[in-house]
Formats: sequence, C-alpha cells, structure tokens
Amino acid sequence: MSLSISMAAFALAASISPGPVNIVALGSGARHGLRASLRHVTGATLGFCLLLLLVGLGLHELLLRWPLLGQALHLGGVGFLLYMAWKLASDDGQLGSPDQHDAPTAWQGAAMQWLNPKAWLAAVAGVGAYTGGEHQLLWLFTWIYGPICFVSVACWAWAGSVIGQYLRQPRYLQLFNRGLAVLLVGSAVYLLV
Repeated sequence: MSLSISMAAFALAASISPGPVNIVALGSGARHGLRASLRHVTGATLGFCLLLLLVGLGLHELLLRWPLLGQALHLGGVGFLLYMAWKLASDDGQLGSPDQHDAPTAWQGAAMQWLNPKAWLAAVAGVGAYTGGEHQLLWLFTWIYGPICFVSVACWAWAGSVIGQYLRQPRYLQLFNRGLAVLLVGSAVYLLV
C-alpha cells in the first residue's frame, strides 16, 4: 500500500468515526439541514487541518513542556462539550422558529476540534505515524486529510438532514436532540475520569 493511500485510510477512519464533532454535525443536520450545517463542517475541517499542521510543527512538544496549558485545553474541551449538550437539550424542536440561524458556526466547528481529545489523538498519532518530522510529508498528510475530513463530517450532517425529515414534529426533534445531548455529556464525563 502506498503512503498516500495509508494516510487516506487513517484520515477516513479517524474522521468518520463517532465523536463530539460528528454528533454536533448530526444534530445540526437534523435541526437545520445540510446547507446550514456546512458552516460547522467547514470550520471543523479547517480547525483540524490547522491543528494537524501545528502538532506536526511542534505544538505537541510545547504542551508536554507546559502541562497546565494542556490541562486548560482539556477542561475547556469538557466545558465546550457540556455547552453544546446544553444547546441541544434546550432546543425547542420548532423547525420554523426564529432561531434557525443558530446552526453551529464555523468558529464553533473549529473550536470543537481544538478542544476535542479525539482530534488531538488523531493529530498526534497521524503525525507520528506518517510524517517522521519531515515537513513535506506533513503538508502531504494535511492535504490528504482535509477533503476526507470535510466529506466525513458532511456525511454526518447529511445523515442528520435525512433523519430530520422524519422528525418534523417538535416533540420528536426534541427527543432526538436530547439523545444527542446525552451522548455529548457522556463524552464529557468520560474525559473527566
């Protein structure tokens, strides 16, 4: 298997597997549709690609030297997951409500990646496995990872938009969003233990 194909397989496995970013994309797709959710998808993709590049350029070593900064990122991630869970749980389920513009933003998608331990693990493991400290390989890995990440997170948003067609009654959408909120809270609790 060529290095590029191996990089692509890693990117697909890491990007499409369930995690906080994908759960939010699923909920956003169900609530706001695919088109509105693409802001979150784009932000999550760009945020991860920047994280991947900076980890490859030495950010991970900096966090190892300053463990309090790493701990602050960790606790910030837990807090952000709880915030997003609260937003999902408190959603009223009204599809035509005035807060429809409240779909997750690109900034929220990027922040979720930076505060997401799954993203950090993928970045550190991917850089360690595929770049060997070579900047040319880091850039190649990032260019391969970007489109795969975008399509993977977009698939979750698309799946949410399909599910959302069956959740036209506010009560059903509320139940769906609360289920996703429970998953996010579970992720946050898991990170604390």
